Amino acid sequence: MRSRARFGTLGLIALWGLTAPSLADESPPAPILDAMAAELERSMEKLSGEPDPPYFLSYEITERDTAIVSASFGALVTSSRSRGRQLDIDLRVGDYALDNTRKMRGQFGRSDRADRFSFVAIPIEDDPDAIRAILWAETDARFKRARERLTRIRTNIQVTVEQEDRSADFSREPAVELYETPATLDLDRTEWEERVRRFSAPLAAHGEIYRGRAALLATVETRWYVNSDGTRVRVSQPSYRLILSGQTKAEDGMELPRYQSFFATTAAGLPDDETVLRAAHEMVDSLLALRSAPVVDPYTGPAILSGRSSGVFFHEVFGHRIEGHRLKDESDSQTFKKLLGEQVLPTSFSVYFDPTLKERGGAELAGHYRVDNEGTRARRVAVLESGIFKSFLMSRDPIEGFPISNGHGRREAGYTVVARQSNLVVEVDESVAADELTRRLLEEVERQGKPYGLRFEDVQGGFTLTGRTTPNAFNVNPLLVYRVYPDGREELVRGVDLIGTPLTAFSKIVAGDDRITVFNGTCGAESGGVPVSASSPAVLVSEIEVQKKAKSQDLPPILPAPLGTEPPAEGE
Repeated sequence: MRSRARFGTLGLIALWGLTAPSLADESPPAPILDAMAAELERSMEKLSGEPDPPYFLSYEITERDTAIVSASFGALVTSSRSRGRQLDIDLRVGDYALDNTRKMRGQFGRSDRADRFSFVAIPIEDDPDAIRAILWAETDARFKRARERLTRIRTNIQVTVEQEDRSADFSREPAVELYETPATLDLDRTEWEERVRRFSAPLAAHGEIYRGRAALLATVETRWYVNSDGTRVRVSQPSYRLILSGQTKAEDGMELPRYQSFFATTAAGLPDDETVLRAAHEMVDSLLALRSAPVVDPYTGPAILSGRSSGVFFHEVFGHRIEGHRLKDESDSQTFKKLLGEQVLPTSFSVYFDPTLKERGGAELAGHYRVDNEGTRARRVAVLESGIFKSFLMSRDPIEGFPISNGHGRREAGYTVVARQSNLVVEVDESVAADELTRRLLEEVERQGKPYGLRFEDVQGGFTLTGRTTPNAFNVNPLLVYRVYPDGREELVRGVDLIGTPLTAFSKIVAGDDRITVFNGTCGAESGGVPVSASSPAVLVSEIEVQKKAKSQDLPPILPAPLGTEPPAEGE
C-alpha cells in the first residue's frame, strides 16, 4: 500500500456501553437529517424479511461549499465558488462477526471497486422527497450487491487458509447525538483577489523563477450522518488555506520547488499581509540560492530534522503503520504488530493522536473533528508512552486485542472508511535547547568520522510503502537542506530525498529540542484525502540515509523571461 501526505503544500480504550448521552444539542435536526433518518428506518424495516437482511445501515451526506481565489505573477488566474453534496452508504449484511465487507483473499485481479468507491450526487436543495428518492434507489442497489458479495465471501472462506486475524468484521458502538449549527463561508472574494495578486507579485521580479502562485482555498464541509444504531449527527467544519508556491530550475535540469502554507478556521485567522509578503520574499531568496547550491551525493550519517520535517517523518514512518485496518491485511508488512509493550523510542519520547485538539502552540490544527465518519466520538489515543508502543488507531474494523473504535474511522466523501491519522503530537520530556541539539549533532559527526551532518529545514511531504511485495520503506521530500560542517558552518544543498525503512529509522532517534512546530496538510491513502496535522520538536537522528532526487533532462528555458530580467525601455 502506498500513501502520500500532502502538507501545506499518531492506550487501550475501555469498552463503552451500548448507549451514551449526546455530545451536544446546539440546534434541532434539519430537514435533511429527518429525511435520512426516516428513509433509513423504512429501509431497515422493509428489508428485514429478506434473506440476509441488513444488520447495519448508515447514510452520510457531505456538503462542500468551496471558494478558490488564485493569482500567478501578480495577475488573477481563478476566482470561483461552488457547492455540492455527495452521498455515502454503508450497508452490511451477515452479522458483526462476518459480513459483506470482509476482504477476499487469493483473488488477485478481481475488483470490488463498486464497494470501495461511490460518487453519488445529492441535490443541494433541502428537498426531503428528492433526497429520500436517491437514498431509496442507492440502498436497493447496495443491498443487492452486498448479498452477492457475502455469498462470494462465504465461498472464499471455504477455499483459502484460515485467516491470521480472526476478529469480527464490525464493532458495536454507542449511539451519538450531535447537532452543530452549520457554518457559513465568510469570504470577501473581491478583497482576496487583490490580496493574492500582491502575494504572488514578488515571484515575478526574477526571470529565473518560472512558476509563482498564491492561492486561497476556503471550504466549509458540513456532514449529516445517521445509522441504524441510533446515531444522529450534523457537524460543520470551515477551513481556510493560503498557499504560496514557486519553482525554478538549476542548470543541470533539476526542478526546485518551494511551498509555504497557512491554515486557519476563519479568514481572519490567516496571517496579515506583511507576514505573507515576507514569506514570499524569503521564498524568492531561497529559490535563487537553490539554483547554485551543490547536489548532495548519497549519504548516511547524523542529521537534525526540524519540527516540520520531524512531523512528516513521524507521519510517514510511524503513523501509517499503526492504522489498525492494516493489521488484518495479510499483504501488509504489519511492522508494529508484534511490538505492543516494547520499547521503540527513547524513554523521553511520547506520541499521541488527538482529533479533539483545536490548536497547539498557538497554531490551529487541521486534523480536528468531534465525530468521525462512522459516527464515533473522537478521542485522544496514546500510541507511544515513554517510548513504549501502546496502541493502534482504530475504526469500527476490529483487530485482535482492539475490539472497538477509538474514533479514527475517516474518509474523503466517496471512499470507504478505514482507520486514519488525525492530529499527531510528538512530545519530548527531556528536551534540550536548539543550540544543544546542534552541539550533539557535531559530536555525532566527529564520533562517526563524517565530513558533515545534515539539517532538514523544510519538507514538501512524502509517501510510504507498507506492503510485503514492495520494500517496506518511506520517502520524505525535503525542500531546504543544509550541510553542517564540524566547525558549525552551514551550506545549502539540493537534490536530496530522505529515505529508509521504519524500524531502522526509529531506532536512530536520539533527542529532541524544546520548540514545537505545527505542520498542517492533507494525507492521501485508501480512503481518499483527509486533513491532518503533525506537531513535533526538532529531533536528532544518529543516522539517516539520503539518495539523489530524480531530475528532469530538460534544460532551463532558452528564451529569456519577459519579466524580471531586463530594465524597462526608456519612457516606460
